[in-house]
Amino acid sequence: MTQKAQPQNPHARAKGRNMVAIASGKGGVGKTWFAITLAHAMARAGRKTLLFDGDLGLANVDIQLGLMPKHDLGAVIAGQLTLNQAASSFEDGGFDIIAGRSGSGSLASIPANRLQTLSEDLTLLSAAYDNVVVDLGAGVERTVRFLINTVGTCIVVTTDEPTALTDAYAFIKVTHLERPGTNIQIVVNMANSTREGERTYNTLLKACQGFLKISPPLAGIVRRDVKVRESIRSQSPTLTRFPNAQAASDVEAIAAKLMR
Repeated sequence: MTQKAQPQNPHARAKGRNMVAIASGKGGVGKTWFAITLAHAMARAGRKTLLFDGDLGLANVDIQLGLMPKHDLGAVIAGQLTLNQAASSFEDGGFDIIAGRSGSGSLASIPANRLQTLSEDLTLLSAAYDNVVVDLGAGVERTVRFLINTVGTCIVVTTDEPTALTDAYAFIKVTHLERPGTNIQIVVNMANSTREGERTYNTLLKACQGFLKISPPLAGIVRRDVKVRESIRSQSPTLTRFPNAQAASDVEAIAAKLMR
């Protein structure tokens, strides 16, 4: 059981270095599942971990985990709670969660000053954790771009679908132009094999090298696994329900790489 984190000295860790954002150009690529499983893998490795649902319009971390959180980001943005007070312990996974508010489009249009404050508060709170995983909304909306400014690493999740690759490239392009030097890494999800995942990555890499003159590295490949769908249907973490599933092992390998 994890204890709710208390904010520590914000200088305890370099700003945002322990924060990783999980992004995608489009929905349907398994971004939220990956964010949940990555946070769980980090917690299983002994890291004090926070999962922040940063999809301010269509939050669904709580839905995938079958949770009914007492507090969520809506109360924080309304000024009723601090971010730390909104954090709750997800005992089954051994990590903390700050839930979004499912289906609340109003959060997607909050004022810029509120977004800035939220980003700064998240950076301060991150000092109380070893790792913070931020599940961003799909696409390149204003809220997504604001939250990227707080993190040390941004992982873009894609699949081999042409639209997923096109939208992943568009996300990388916008992020690179707005914040040059961002540590962008790629995860290919739902790959039929490691070799096929590498081909998908190379397709995206060639576009980035040819048009943007950057070479975002491959963080890892997650193989297609029917047990992922089963765990989502049962609203249970894959690492809890099927800890030996190949997709779970793939995410654990990515987590280990990021923690190094």
